Order: sequence, then structure tokens, then C-alpha cells
Amino acid sequence: MKKALVLLSGGQDSTTCLYWAKAKFNDVYAIGFDYGQMHKKELEQGQKIADDGGVPYKIFELKDLLAPSSLTEKTDHNEASKINESLPASFTAGRNLLFLTIASSFGASIGANDLVTGVCQTDYSGYPDCRRNTIDATALMLSLGMGIGDVRIHTPLMYLTKAETWKMANELGCLDIIINDTLTDYNGSKVKNEWGYGVEDNPATILRAKGYYEAKKKRWI
Repeated sequence: MKKALVLLSGGQDSTTCLYWAKAKFNDVYAIGFDYGQMHKKELEQGQKIADDGGVPYKIFELKDLLAPSSLTEKTDHNEASKINESLPASFTAGRNLLFLTIASSFGASIGANDLVTGVCQTDYSGYPDCRRNTIDATALMLSLGMGIGDVRIHTPLMYLTKAETWKMANELGCLDIIINDTLTDYNGSKVKNEWGYGVEDNPATILRAKGYYEAKKKRWI
């Protein structure tokens, strides 16, 4: 494996995956997506993280292409999704499916059949487009239809808890980057804490902080 394309949002999970890819592949590229998310400050962090890591970074504009969610309009992140009451309001239907399709097409232009994404089915959310079966089906679809041979989707965090993701970041040597540069907070808060930026008023930041303290208690970080 020589060349990989990382889906980099500028958040904790995708940045951990970026450094995982840097440890596994000879050449690493990264892409991000502006889909109208209110916390788009994370893309600025993604650019900084990529620049500091010596990784080329391209951002695609995808506004108004996805169903609305609490990430794209001012609604309560803690409510249920308007399209499926069993999912949280932050679920943005088709997001990862669209991202991976675009990533594969862009990957074809640079000779990268290996895609790396930070999806995780053990996360609190239960997003259907973060599950192993969805990722496997997407990889098959892209392999059959993209015209570039086998497309491999790597998901280093798929079965990890958030505490284990902190542990991985420490093992990869990017713990300081995760704390000081990544932005996971759904509201884009730049309030600084021991574990990084955010305010514990939304699920993403609550999960991040809880995972940090669990990892710290277990002496993983």
C-alpha cells in the first residue's frame, strides 16, 4: 500500500485517522467537505492540521446537497432526527455515502484506491452510514462502478470506544495535535479545556471529554 486519501474534517477522529494513514502509507492526501455545517471552523483546523503534517488538502463545496440536520440548521442536537426518530438530530442523511463517493472519484485522479475515514459504529450516535455493513457495501459499489479496480475503505476507529481513540492518538504521537488543533464541538466552540476545544452542551463534546478522562484514568494518555 503506497497512496491513501483521508477524509479529514479537522475533528478528533479524522485527525487520528490522518496520522494512522501517515504511519501506514508512503503518500497521504486529504480532503474535506463544506456541506453547510454550522461548525465549519473545523475545516480551518483541518487545513492547519494538514499543512503542519505536510499533507495536501482539498475542500469540496457541497452546500444544499444533503438533508438538513442539527449540524446544518439551528435545532437542538439532543433531540431526535426529523427523518427518523430512532436517530439523533445530528444525523445528516447520506453524508458519508456522498463523501466516500466523491473521495473515490478524486482518488481515481491521483491514483489512490485506499480511502481512510473515521467512522465508528461503537460511537454514541448509531448513525447507519457509520456501520461496518454500510462501509463494506459502499466499498463494493465503488469497486464495481468507479472503474479503477478494488476500492479499499479503511476504518481504523470502527470498533474503538472514544477512550481507545485517545489511546491510539497517543500511540501515534499526535496527542498534542488532537488536544490543541482539532475541533469536534458541534457548535464550533473554541473554549479551551484540558482535552481540547468545546463546551459540554452537545453530544460530540460530551463524548470527547468523557473519553479523555476514561483514557486518562486507565493511564493510556
